[in-house]
Parts: sequence; C-alpha cells; structure tokens
Amino acid sequence: MKDLRHLDLNLLKAFDALMDERNVTRAAERLAVTQPAVSGMLTRLRENFDDALFVRAQRGVVPTQRAQELAAPIKQILFEVKALLQPQDFDPATARFTVQIAATDYALRAVVLPLLPVLRQRAPNIRVAVRALQQEQLAAQFERGEVDLALLTPESVSADLHSRHLFDERYICVFRSGHPDARCKQISMERFCALDHALVSLDGDPFQGVTDRTLSELGHRRHVAVSLPSFLALLELLRNSDLISLLPEKLLKNVEGLTQVEPPLTVPGFTKVAAWHERSHRDPGQAWVRQILFDEFCEVPK
Repeated sequence: MKDLRHLDLNLLKAFDALMDERNVTRAAERLAVTQPAVSGMLTRLRENFDDALFVRAQRGVVPTQRAQELAAPIKQILFEVKALLQPQDFDPATARFTVQIAATDYALRAVVLPLLPVLRQRAPNIRVAVRALQQEQLAAQFERGEVDLALLTPESVSADLHSRHLFDERYICVFRSGHPDARCKQISMERFCALDHALVSLDGDPFQGVTDRTLSELGHRRHVAVSLPSFLALLELLRNSDLISLLPEKLLKNVEGLTQVEPPLTVPGFTKVAAWHERSHRDPGQAWVRQILFDEFCEVPK
C-alpha cells in the first residue's frame, strides 16, 4: 500500500462488494452508486494496493491473487467498524461495570442509599463507588473518568456537563419521637427559638446557617448548641437528645425515632440535579443507571 491516508472506508466497501458480486454493475447497485463511481473507486484501490485486484472476465470481473489475500482481512475490518457504530446490547442482569458517583453527605443519605437496593436488585453485578463531592476537583475527575455521575445543585453545574432536574427540597423541623414537643403539629416561633438547636455546617460560621439568616430578617434569634459536618451524624444526635434541627425533608424518609413538624418560618430550600460528562453520555450501562435514578427520583419542578 502506498499511503494509508488515501484509503477511506468507502474504498474498502467497494472492494468487498466487488469481491462478493464479481460484477461492477451489481456492486454499484449494492452500494447505491453509479457504475462509473465504482470504476473510479476501483482505480483508487489499484493505486493504493499497487495491484490490478480485479480483471475483466466474460461475465464480470475476477479477483487477482492479491485481492483474494485481502478479502478476509477487509471483510473483518468492515465487520468491526459496523460493530463500533451499532449500539451495544445491554442486559442489566449480566452487566459488569462500575459507576462512580460524587455526592454530598445529604445526597448520599437522600439519594444514593435509597438507589443502591434498586440497582442491586436489577443489576447485581454492577459495582457502585461513592466519592465525597469535591466541587473544585469535579471537572478534572469527570475528564479522567474518576466520576461518572454527580449529584449537584443547578448553580454548581458547569456549562460543559449534561444535567437533569431531580427534585426540589424544603426544610422541616425535626426532633426525637419522645421529645416534649413531638405531639405538636406545628411549633410556635417562641418555642422554636427557645429550644437548643443542632445544624450541619461544612464551611463558614459553624453556628450560623440559612435558618439563622431567615430568623434575623424576621427579628428573631435561636441558640445553636451543636454544629456537625455530617447529616448522618446529626440524625443520630437528634435521636438521642432533646436538640431540634431544621433539616431537608427527604433526609427523613424511612428514618425511625424522629418526628417532623412544620416549622414556624419558611427557609429557602434547594434543588438537586444529576450531572454527567459527555465522556459517558452514550455509554449504555451508564445511561441505564441514570435512567433508574430518574425513574426513582425525578419530580416535576415546582
């Protein structure tokens, strides 16, 4: 071969058609091109392989020895290229791969933990690796293939990522089931501010949060007695103390030992979205996992 740069896929398809049909006219019909076009492609094939490849015969053309040597490798190449272009068959019952999810402590409890049993039931051989969400490193992690799916808020999704809305979250007042105020359907502002509170703080002032800013705007203050870096730890603390907390409502699903009531103020909630990189956008396994996530958690935006 003189130069690989001049040998495109259409030339190989023309060679394969001529090899099968042994006739220029039938090869042209098979390729949906004109007979002169096939003749032109044959000329280019001869130049590339430095061989006549096909010679005229009484009822068409016959392959040379060189063409016969090339026939099987070229058909294999065409088969492999076709396989690359076709969607892969995906069977969750037998699939084996790893999905890597980046999540905050909240998303781990509210989304990932409920998702795992569903994935385990439908695709028992899929492995799930959960990473602590590190926003400043997320772009590089996506590009390196260290993260396949991230659970984020809309404002933290970069423009180069695919994303889909999951749900809107709101805050609810939470305390242990045996708390003196557990029978109340709604707690008063005075009682709310008089009790000792616990909150989750990941950065900034450990004893100030969105609840405190809202209270300040209303002319009230509360006393935060404990600040923790983990929602999972906070749930355990609330079960074993008389502290109260304003928590995202979805954290309380299927949690025993805690009571929730309507708070005396409306604290701005937040939205959760799923985000993923173009790298895994068309991967059938990753797409299947995302669809399970959407089926389980997607809600109509309010």
